[in-house]
Amino acid sequence: TLVNTVISHLVQAIRGKDSCFSSIERQSAGSYYERVKISEPNEFDIMLVMPVPRIQLNESDDTGAYYYVSFKRIPKEKSWLKFLEEDRTLSAFKMLQALREIIKQEVKNIKDVEVTVARKKTGSPAITLQIKNPPSEISVDIILTLEAQKSWPPSTQDGLKIEQWLGTKKRRDLRFRSIYLVAKQNKREKVLRGNTWRISFSHIEKEMINNHGNSKTCCESDGPKCCRKGCLKLLKFLLERLKMKHPKELEKFCSYHVKTAFLHSCVTWPNDTDWHWGNLDHSFQQCLGFFVDCLQKSQLTHFFVPQYNLLSLEDKARHHFLSRKISYELNNGFPVFHE
Repeated sequence: TLVNTVISHLVQAIRGKDSCFSSIERQSAGSYYERVKISEPNEFDIMLVMPVPRIQLNESDDTGAYYYVSFKRIPKEKSWLKFLEEDRTLSAFKMLQALREIIKQEVKNIKDVEVTVARKKTGSPAITLQIKNPPSEISVDIILTLEAQKSWPPSTQDGLKIEQWLGTKKRRDLRFRSIYLVAKQNKREKVLRGNTWRISFSHIEKEMINNHGNSKTCCESDGPKCCRKGCLKLLKFLLERLKMKHPKELEKFCSYHVKTAFLHSCVTWPNDTDWHWGNLDHSFQQCLGFFVDCLQKSQLTHFFVPQYNLLSLEDKARHHFLSRKISYELNNGFPVFHE
């Protein structure tokens, strides 16, 4: 309720402050909204989605996930012009900066709740709010997201391999959805100008996680129950706990790594019978086994962009560190859960 109050206030203000942002809509993402959060709800991800007129995407590297965005025609809405670079690409950096300024000014006008904007984290696409909620604090990541009605880029052609799991028709339907791009600096850019956008599929992931069954009735009120969400919760919780214990060694890992491993596991074991409700521990260990295997090979393929490896090869030592920690937990009945 607290988060909704703050975000509703901000969205109203943002729409009124800059005509570029006038059609911005909030969309919830992340584990709380996928109903896979295990610990207390103290972290939220909110995407502020803005539709963009016809755009063109140019790959900024060979991952197939990072792009430069430019308009096919100069938009009628002249306020877009201040966000364009000299080469006519849309600057993620300038847009984030403008949004951040509006939010910083506006949180001062929120009554009854103490809200501050956290310091900018290098390379993070989020504007983070801290909401005081005694005795604790809630952090909200606001993520600026472009929404384009256009076909998905060629790099996604062989991704989303869900035919055996959710069906060919479902795959085709999902691929007709609009495309999301989040303001995210590509560290592999030759000159770090901060105007790259990373393709995002959080809206698709949320839908697959919420409608996850091989059969249409899986987990419906009168349908058979499965343990897929239970597995994802445990995977995230395990990583969260290990990161608390080894913050320095595991700082480069995030819940997206385990979420990706989980989606690949759903494809590897596509039937609802593979995820029987009573077999949670078995399924969880199977998912973990898959993830450990990825860590040992330093190869975790992006679920939608198969040429993109989420585990960079220069971090091999970190991958092996995490795989050792997980194997220890697996073999000793997960002591970290009881600490």
